[in-house]
Amino acid sequence: MAALAWLLIPLMAAIGAGLWGSWAGRNRKAAGDGVELAGYMRFREAMERTGVPEKTHSDAA
Repeated sequence: MAALAWLLIPLMAAIGAGLWGSWAGRNRKAAGDGVELAGYMRFREAMERTGVPEKTHSDAA
């Protein structure tokens, strides 16, 4: 009887691993990247603006 009790340990581990594997491999809804892409486009547009004039050596004097 004790041997059967010891066999329950790997059996429970296998069942737990199977449940975890099915949960980890489930299909998830893919979140849209629209918000992130819009923020990136705003960042790129802001970086491409040339509204700040560069200082030259003649302006420093």
